[in-house]
Amino acid sequence: MCRNIKPLFNFDPPITDEEVRAAALQFVRKISGFQKPSKANEASFFGAVDEIAGASARLLCSLETNAPPKSREEEAAKAQLRAKRRFGT
Repeated sequence: MCRNIKPLFNFDPPITDEEVRAAALQFVRKISGFQKPSKANEASFFGAVDEIAGASARLLCSLETNAPPKSREEEAAKAQLRAKRRFGT
């Protein structure tokens, strides 16, 4: 899985449309191999981003959990700690 795509479910505050779209864009970039599509592929590329963002948003809205929402700050601190352990200072 692309490391730039972060889990978006069960956070407080809830996800935003921009976060969902950013994850969809990263996914399409990963599977297409394009960082930026050519003019010939632009419509297909951004159409796929829109479709994946829509499907992702519907999925995230339909999921249920009994777990308490995660804190964005705590998750970011954990990620920094993991990176520090992995890559050093």
